[in-house]
Amino acid sequence: MCGRYAATKDPAALAAEFDAIDAIGADAPGADYNVAPTKNIVAVVQRHPRDADGTVDESTTERTLRLMKWGLVPHWAKDASGGAKMINTRSESAAEKPAFKQSLARRRCIIPADGWYEWKREGKVKQPFYTTPKDGSSLAMAGLWSTWHDKSDPDAGVLITCSVLTTDAVGPLAEIHHRMPLLLTPDEWNTWLDPDRTDVSTLLRPVAEDVVAGLELRPISDAVNSVRNNGPELLERVDPPAVDIDLFGAPR
Repeated sequence: MCGRYAATKDPAALAAEFDAIDAIGADAPGADYNVAPTKNIVAVVQRHPRDADGTVDESTTERTLRLMKWGLVPHWAKDASGGAKMINTRSESAAEKPAFKQSLARRRCIIPADGWYEWKREGKVKQPFYTTPKDGSSLAMAGLWSTWHDKSDPDAGVLITCSVLTTDAVGPLAEIHHRMPLLLTPDEWNTWLDPDRTDVSTLLRPVAEDVVAGLELRPISDAVNSVRNNGPELLERVDPPAVDIDLFGAPR
């Protein structure tokens, strides 16, 4: 995790929810029920603004929605082909890994999602599950971002990429997969996004049990297995489910 998720809210709704300015404009992706690696996705960042001359205003910060490609490409990479392998970053080792440590210190983001998909193996069958907040709010997945320039093509512009931080799965979620996205609560957003804060080690921990208790774990159709399928039917609970996990108890 996280290898697939759903993101269907429009930028205006996300801007209001995350108290941010929509800086994406006409390039915003539409509702996506099957977000896959290397797609362009929406992320929330907070930076010091620049004036028309490019001078940074250190006295204030601005929180904005930005478009990024899912799959982090470090600034020092020779080419961008490795991004597809860096869609996830282990929170436990990010501070030591050359590909991620600079981003962890200076370039953190929030990746909003309606919910994420995971697969539980039952013998030869893999049953997909969809995990989403019960109250309809967005998940705030902790992310890292980076900029990359193609030195072989000076006119290519800047490629902005990102990765989802993961941590140990908590409670019933661990019955599906041993990893899950690092989820941030609203009271943690400011600390995580603060561009002047380089140490966020206190937030790099397993998700609290009360946060997990607010999630619905929903068995769904295996139609989600193909990225060519992309519609609201992917989120529907299967009935009867091949596997059904009670979030507050044992398999039922």
